[in-house]
Formats: sequence, structure tokens, C-alpha cells
Amino acid sequence: MKSSIISKLELLQERYIEIEHLLSDHTVTSNPERFCTLSREYAQLSNISKYFYQWCKNKEEIKISKNMLNDYEMRELAQEELHILRQITQDLENKIYMLLLPTDPHDDRNCYLEVRAGTGGNEAAIFAGDLFRMYSRYADSQSWKTSIINAHEGEIGGYKEIVVKIIGLGAYGRLKFESGGHRVQRIPATESQGRVHTSSCTVAVLPELPQITLSTINPDHLKIDTFRSSGAGGQHVNTTDSAIRITHLPSGIVVECQDERSQHKNKAKALSVLASRIHAAEKERCQQAEASTRRNLLGSGERSDRNRTYNFPQGRITDHRINLTIYRLNEVMEGKIDSLIAPIIQEHQADQLSAISEDNE
Repeated sequence: MKSSIISKLELLQERYIEIEHLLSDHTVTSNPERFCTLSREYAQLSNISKYFYQWCKNKEEIKISKNMLNDYEMRELAQEELHILRQITQDLENKIYMLLLPTDPHDDRNCYLEVRAGTGGNEAAIFAGDLFRMYSRYADSQSWKTSIINAHEGEIGGYKEIVVKIIGLGAYGRLKFESGGHRVQRIPATESQGRVHTSSCTVAVLPELPQITLSTINPDHLKIDTFRSSGAGGQHVNTTDSAIRITHLPSGIVVECQDERSQHKNKAKALSVLASRIHAAEKERCQQAEASTRRNLLGSGERSDRNRTYNFPQGRITDHRINLTIYRLNEVMEGKIDSLIAPIIQEHQADQLSAISEDNE
């Protein structure tokens, strides 16, 4: 373990002991707000303090075992102990590293999933529908709920654009790396010559922000239009101006919602999506400032972010960000996407660990 990380852990250990004493202080216990704040910090430091204490103890035992190597009679026993102690130390270091990783405060939140057809015309719209189905099936496997916010269907199937809210603990944290460009290579149903075409879609995954964030949007910056919903829904859909379109004038971001019969409910949903898009745009600006020094696996949802290629003739999927290729295309399109999600989360964590080491050198 690098000396810079050890120094950081020593400071956290000191803080843990300090909080332990503070929590027994009468002036703290009589202040509920401060007591709760310190209790949360104490709980967060508990495991890392425990593992670091065990790590330090193990390092001392390793020194003792190394000294025993000079004793001919004890050498074999010392070698066995050293092997076990080093393995335990490595396991402890892995646990400590995971606890040191910076956390995204939005990871546990619900999210909005937006899929849009890109280049490829009708085939791109059909592929957007396939992606939506893939994510819907994955959400079902996680016991998450889905609710369509807005959808524009393609001329011969699929969607030109579809926005869906995914409701479930950890939905954003699990899906956020899906943002970016998704490319498909296959023979379209409309292709008479049997030629493979390349089409593309973009996916954007946005965290649902807390209600308090919505109040920070200046109403004077919004242009709100109403119109009649289209699509399924019966006679009511065609006679009521319940659909909402909100334009955020400073950024030019436009959000539509026609999922609900109530204009009020559609407006509330549209505002929530708008807040998430504004937040995502701000975050993207910050990430661009770091782009020259740090690799960014978290896509912006732009078409230029080529995340994956889905090659149907070969049954192959390639994630270009981490050079991962798997040959389980049919399973993935049925919603079994953990084989793609898990490796990129692991790669992201490795990048975070590398950043921690660099920042502490």
C-alpha cells in the first residue's frame, strides 16, 4: 500500500477515535442535529477503521514471521505463516480500497432513460425499440418499475425517441454507464439484397433529482406549451390539451410529456426531467474540463460517444471504452446485460483507485 494512502488512513483513524469520544460528550448528546451528523460519520468510518487496524496488526505479524526465517527450525512454519498473512493483508487492502472510493450521491436514485434513433432512418428507430425492450427486461429482472414519460414512434416500428422513468433503488448507479452512442450492424428487415447496414442510437441516463432541486429553476426561464396527446389512449387523448412541452430558454433544452391524462401531472413529470437534463449538462461541462487528464467512462449521451457495437451476423457485442467483446448477443438483447455492466463498473473503480493514488502522491 502506498505511503500516501497509509497517511490518509491514519488521519481517518484519528478522526474515528475523535468522534468516538465526542459521541460520549454531554454537549454533543444534548444537540440532536450534531449528534446525528457525527453518528453518520462514525458509521461511515467504522469499517475502514476496523480493516486498517487489522492491516496494521498483520504488518507487525509479518515482520515477526520474517525474523523467524533466520531460525532454521522455525523457517518452514514461518514461510507458511507469511503466505497466509500476505493473503489476508491483500484481502484487507482490497476492502480498504473499495471503501476509499468516492461515491456518487445520485447512485441510489431512480433515473430517466432516454433512447433516440440516430443515423439509419427506419432501421435506427427499430433498433431504438430493441434497446428500450432490452432495458425494460433488465429493469424487470431487477424488480424495478418503468413508466413511459414520452414516446415518438417510428414509421415502421420502434421509436424515434422514447423517455422512460425507471423506479428502483440503485437504478441510476447501475445504468449510468449506458449513456452514449450505440451502433448496430445487421441486415434490416427492409433490405432486399441481404446487405449488412450500420445504424446508430443514442442513450442518455439521468438521475432523478430531489424535489428541492426543482424549486431552483427560475419560472421566468421557462416557456410552457400545451398540445393534444397522440397515440393510444382513446377518445380522451384526441380532445384534451393535456400534453406539455417545456422549453428552458437559457439552455434551449426542450422536454415533452404526454403520458398522463392530467395536464398538471404531465407538467410535474416534465419539470422533473428538465431538472435532470440541466444537471446533466452542467456535469458534462465539468467533465470536459477534466477530459485532458482523466479518462471518462461516463458518456454524455452524445452520438460521438461510441459506447458499443452490436454485430448481429457474428452475435458479437463490443464495448469500445474498455475493449470488451462478448459473444452473447441474443442473451443481452433479452435484458441480460450484467455481463456488460459489471466490467465497466469495475474499470471505473480501478480508475478511481488510480486517481486516489495520484492525488495523494
